Amino acid sequence: MHTPIVKVMIGHRRVGKSYILYQLIDEIRNHEHDANIIYINKEDIDYVDIVSSKDLHDYIAQRLIRGKKNYIFIDEIQEIEDFKVAVRSLALDESNDIYITGSNSEMFSSDLANELGGRYVEFKIYSLSYMEFLDFHKLNNDDESLEKYIRFGGLPYLIHLPMREEVVMEYVRSVYSTIVLRDVVARNNIRNTAFLEQLIRFLADHIGSLFSSKSISDFLKSQNIRMSPTLVSEYADSLTSAFVVHRLGRYDIVGKRLFERGEKYFFENMGIRNVVAGYKPQDRA
Repeated sequence: MHTPIVKVMIGHRRVGKSYILYQLIDEIRNHEHDANIIYINKEDIDYVDIVSSKDLHDYIAQRLIRGKKNYIFIDEIQEIEDFKVAVRSLALDESNDIYITGSNSEMFSSDLANELGGRYVEFKIYSLSYMEFLDFHKLNNDDESLEKYIRFGGLPYLIHLPMREEVVMEYVRSVYSTIVLRDVVARNNIRNTAFLEQLIRFLADHIGSLFSSKSISDFLKSQNIRMSPTLVSEYADSLTSAFVVHRLGRYDIVGKRLFERGEKYFFENMGIRNVVAGYKPQDRA
């Protein structure tokens, strides 16, 4: 904090990025009561007119106070076209302390790396871990609590819901739909949404299994679904960029190098996985 380095927080929707921004704003105000704080949330209709880098720059520039520290917070910045241009310009002034959040890792890493070089630091925000889940919900560390975590996942907002399956899973389903539609389909201009759904279901049914894009393509071909390994890889990349799944490559300990082929996929949130594939008691194994 209080540095000219741009702070970037990325993670899929509803993992608590906005809440972290609110906490940072409160921390700043606790130490600087008259702080000049500029806040934009692209999910709020109040900011619907900010659609381009120029809109963003002009909105913030009108609210900057010269000779004073300016704290700039932009939530879900990926909704603004060419946002990186405005961020680069604002970052030139060392009196601007900038914090941004977004829901697409590939777009952030490539765009910001090109525009800002070493002038930004990235923080990945994940769903609650099991121990955080226990602390959040004030639960004991026992089999019943573990069952809830594996079944429902670690989205922070669950603390505001009754822990009943029909209520929780409906909320998780809505989060999943938003991520897929806005951060996967729309962001990557995906046409074959039916295949995307089949690929997500395949990954949900084969968590931790070792396979390649070609092996997935071959399996789908056996199910009369024809899709090239290249397209499988592109769709899988879009899912990892939106934090739906995490991909782990094979590692040769002796040679200390990544194998060229073969990888495993794990879901970022077990609740989302269970929305896709359903929950079975044996999933705990």
